Amino acid sequence: MSRDLVVSVVGARPHFVKAAPFMEAMAGSDHAVFTIHTGQHYDSNMSDVFFNELGLPTPDVNLGVGSGSHAAQTAAVLIGVEKLLLELKPAGVVVYGDTNTTLGAALAAAKQYIPVVHVEAGVRCGNRRMPEEINRGIIDNVSDFLACPSDLAVENLRREGLVEGVHNVGDFMYDTFLKAQAAAGRSDFDLSRYGVEPGGFILSTLHREETTASGEVLRGVLDTMGDLGLPVLLPMHPRTRACLAAADIPVERDDGLKIVEPVGYLDMISLLGHAKLVLTDSGGLQKEAFWAGAPCVTLMRETTWTETVDAGWNVLTGLEPETIRTAAAEFLDAPPAVSGERPQPYGPPGAARRMVEALGWV
Repeated sequence: MSRDLVVSVVGARPHFVKAAPFMEAMAGSDHAVFTIHTGQHYDSNMSDVFFNELGLPTPDVNLGVGSGSHAAQTAAVLIGVEKLLLELKPAGVVVYGDTNTTLGAALAAAKQYIPVVHVEAGVRCGNRRMPEEINRGIIDNVSDFLACPSDLAVENLRREGLVEGVHNVGDFMYDTFLKAQAAAGRSDFDLSRYGVEPGGFILSTLHREETTASGEVLRGVLDTMGDLGLPVLLPMHPRTRACLAAADIPVERDDGLKIVEPVGYLDMISLLGHAKLVLTDSGGLQKEAFWAGAPCVTLMRETTWTETVDAGWNVLTGLEPETIRTAAAEFLDAPPAVSGERPQPYGPPGAARRMVEALGWV
């Protein structure tokens, strides 16, 4: 196989959003891109719909690793990707973010001395009890090209002694967000099917291990959401839905919380554009809320995106009901000032293009 081949490894919803601008930037390249989908997210609402909406080409192979423990999932990715890399012998492997897919693919490439390109390098929250934080440090330490989304990410790597191959290219998600925002503005999005009105609801997502590990904690968060004075729309992650079933927590509710099926990326951005407030434990949605001008309450004690907190658009609460209630009420009563332009700590559009140019791939 030609050394002009580049492998892109995706497997979960956040990867697809970052891979879309990379694929677009590579459209005029002499390097062909071979896409491996690990199948970490296998529900059609969490995978197929994103390929369709973001214009991503059909993956060349799907490993079908599915769900499982962190060890089982990472091992399955490592074994599957290693086998393909031995056959393909690519010039480089591009990985995204901080998931088990990212870790397994990065290790497989590094152990074959294939250059690893890490999109979203240098991102840290400081909490090593989060599996993603452990993944981030390992991935960055085996990567050759560290594509950082911000100055803070570069500084995080410097403090860890990583300075070679570090580039602040900006945030890939920003390009995808801008395209989706423009498309959402042109579409006939029917908000009424969710039973809410523009500016009259709160948008939420929940999926992290800390949120879903305890049925008691999850129940407390959901009950709090149902009593915030505005309807809360919660597209439910499949893992979270399974946790509801295991804890015998009903999906149908008689309070202000509306639990719905997962939505595609364009619908999520459309909902975000109409929401008065965001409640989430998702890293990506924190940034998208910031770009959309929607205040965000993050149900975590720390965030990788501290720039949004410093700018006054994001508040960290953890999972304590009263803290969540207080933060939401304060944002609803006094949202951040929208006069003037918000800071752009994650750079201007064109992050993917800047990265592939720095790599000499275009």
